[in-house]
Amino acid sequence: MKNQIIIILALVILSACKDTPKSSTTYQPIQSDYQVGEKWVWKFKGVTTEGEVRSDGKDTREIVNTDGVLGMTIGKDTIPVTDIVKPEKSETPKYNWPLEVGKKWKYENNWTSQDGTTGNQSQDAEILSYQEETVKAGTFMAYTIEYTGKTTNSRGYSADEKEVWLYAPAIKNFIKLTQNQGDFLYVEELIEYSKPE
Repeated sequence: MKNQIIIILALVILSACKDTPKSSTTYQPIQSDYQVGEKWVWKFKGVTTEGEVRSDGKDTREIVNTDGVLGMTIGKDTIPVTDIVKPEKSETPKYNWPLEVGKKWKYENNWTSQDGTTGNQSQDAEILSYQEETVKAGTFMAYTIEYTGKTTNSRGYSADEKEVWLYAPAIKNFIKLTQNQGDFLYVEELIEYSKPE
């Protein structure tokens, strides 16, 4: 009788665990989480409120092994995975690890574009949820991270902006980005994800 009670309790606990999210706290990926042949493909499009298409295309990233070094292809560049997983030493990071629903922080980024224009992003970030999200590449458990703030540049541009990132821990990447910046809407969505069996 005692063994039967223990078995019943174990089954109740297991069935309860099945319905809860796998993790409500996510730590930054490490190098061993990536494998050669892993590939992400996003479709992106940026359109002004007037209907002018400013960007439209695909972004593909893949994990490769170059002379024994694990790297991620980004455009024509290959970035070592060790650089990608290196903890960001910033008081105002893009992702504030570990990720947890309800977490809030300040994100700031100073940048210089290829033509020499300098700019600044200053945003308040908050993790709103962790739930199933569906994009063209499939359905993933993902954090919804909302960034609201302002972007300015040295050419006199200034716009309020709101970005919503859906970050899926299982694939170590975002599955969707929606960015509203002044009169410009940019959407990037994962359309393919694959890795070797």
